[in-house]
Amino acid sequence: MGAVADKAIAGPGTAEDAWLPWLAAQPLRPASVADLLVEDRRLVMVAPHPDDEVLAIGGLLAQWSTLRADVLIVAVTDGEGSHAGSAQWPPVRLAAERPLESAEAWRRLGFGQPTCERLGLPDGGVRPHREALIGSIAALLRPDDVVFTTWRHDGHPDHEATGRACAVACAQVGSTLVEVPVWAWHWAEPGDARLPWHRAVRLPLDAPSAARKRHAVGAFTSQLQADPSTGAGPILRSTTVQRAHRPFEIFFA
Repeated sequence: MGAVADKAIAGPGTAEDAWLPWLAAQPLRPASVADLLVEDRRLVMVAPHPDDEVLAIGGLLAQWSTLRADVLIVAVTDGEGSHAGSAQWPPVRLAAERPLESAEAWRRLGFGQPTCERLGLPDGGVRPHREALIGSIAALLRPDDVVFTTWRHDGHPDHEATGRACAVACAQVGSTLVEVPVWAWHWAEPGDARLPWHRAVRLPLDAPSAARKRHAVGAFTSQLQADPSTGAGPILRSTTVQRAHRPFEIFFA
């Protein structure tokens, strides 16, 4: 897992004990599901890797599922590069297992099997395929879609490439774009001026939706276990899991 410039994705990252009181004190604009997704509009989530859809908007998806509304998941990669040099999780095993983990997570969120388009780009190598990615996303979109994806300055190269491709594709088609910080919570600190706080909105999660999101994160077994073949710890650190337990989600609208 790489990082971009000074946005280091290493160690445990910024603790929730730092983020939660700071976020609680900010006058972030409140949002509801109705604000974000007008009835009859389709929700499209463009996820760089399996699990990003749940980490980013799992609570929103859980609330949206109760409306039996239209959802499209676009899986940019199959996440086969998460465990470099691993004998336990070689790329071929990850490419088969991680989409299954996502499918189980969607079931836990309350969906059966939402429509999913898998683009099959290389995990860790999305950026060189920028033009193909823009074309693939644009071909799947409708003008009235609301498209969620990872923030274009999130720190992970695949997250940033996906966010930028979605911005171009949405502009071409006329879809509405909403960006979501995922790894930014790891490398940034409260008040970090690199984040566009003026665009931030907070979606409160009702108790059932928050619980479903927590349950869904647990489906990503490959990312939550230490790797004895390399001695590496879990890909999803404890701080990442704690962030997924928030009773709210924050988007850059």
